[in-house]
Amino acid sequence: MTNLLLDLPPLSAARFASIEDRVARLLGTGQDVVITQGEALLPLEGAIRATAGPGTTALNVITGPYGQTFGDWLRDCGATVVDLAVPFHTAVTAAQVRDAFAEHPEIDFVSLVHAEAATGNTNPVAAIGEVVREHGALFYLDAVASVGAEPVLPDAWGVDLCVIGAQKAMGGPAGVSAVSVSERAWARMAANPNAPRRSYLSLLDWKERWIDGGRRTLLHAPAQLEMLALEACVERIEAEGLETVMRRHASAAAATRAGAVALGGGVTPYVRDAGDAAPVATTLRVPSGTTASELVARALAADPGVPLAAGGGELAREMVRVNHYGAEATRGAVRRCLTALGAALADAGVSVDLAGALAAAERAWG
Repeated sequence: MTNLLLDLPPLSAARFASIEDRVARLLGTGQDVVITQGEALLPLEGAIRATAGPGTTALNVITGPYGQTFGDWLRDCGATVVDLAVPFHTAVTAAQVRDAFAEHPEIDFVSLVHAEAATGNTNPVAAIGEVVREHGALFYLDAVASVGAEPVLPDAWGVDLCVIGAQKAMGGPAGVSAVSVSERAWARMAANPNAPRRSYLSLLDWKERWIDGGRRTLLHAPAQLEMLALEACVERIEAEGLETVMRRHASAAAATRAGAVALGGGVTPYVRDAGDAAPVATTLRVPSGTTASELVARALAADPGVPLAAGGGELAREMVRVNHYGAEATRGAVRRCLTALGAALADAGVSVDLAGALAAAERAWG
């Protein structure tokens, strides 16, 4: 018995390289792009361990849970870490980053999350990149959630290590990810005696054995199905047009935010300023006297496929996340989310205006 998903010819090095090239075009970058064979935590950790060490002083911006994780990795590498934490309902500013450099001029590494899907905020990377360039620090960016939902421009923003994943706004697989690497970042890795080598975390192995070898021989057997899914995902974005894909996400975010405000009953956007809100997902604060995880459970019982989730950890009590990304960045998905959330609130005894919410969402769709 044959199976279309199993009985495939091996993925060639040339095909693998061509997918890397398409990802590079998606990012508008001339930097080297390495597709790593695992979820995005693989290159996120690998890039930090390759470039940070006991001589590093890192400014670690915390606007959500991933920023906290990066600080832990940096400390584990022996780096001196300066944490710049802001409330999760807002975004960091370039002025705050500039102030951190003024207080700690020895900073030579900056880690930042572009969009925090977990908290629903997005950070002004272009403006922050200008500050980082002025001080000559290496700039590491997690763009896993933002790519496909808003512009991600490593070259224009001076990003040295830009990590992306396909599973959110790109609407692709979670099992492969990618990182663009500047020449400065490669040089930092080569000079770092603690950079992982002969390791699944090693980016230098990919540089020396794959890129420098002309991309003719892969380091190991690729995750074939995931690579083909990534290729199909990029192909779909190319066909629709990246600008159109990003516009869908921005429209879904605006519609969800407007609909939630009109829903009433005490539902409010978790990210207070719309300018700080990420297009990839919208987070909402639930009314006092209700619990977000219970409301989501009610909503999913009525509509199991609706893209709603409760916040993680302590946020499970107060936050609902509307995951309008990828294939769910549509009018229909926004309407279903508002309808399911409105019904769950009504079941909990909260008075809401669902008709008004749906009308407001439709008006806000750009």
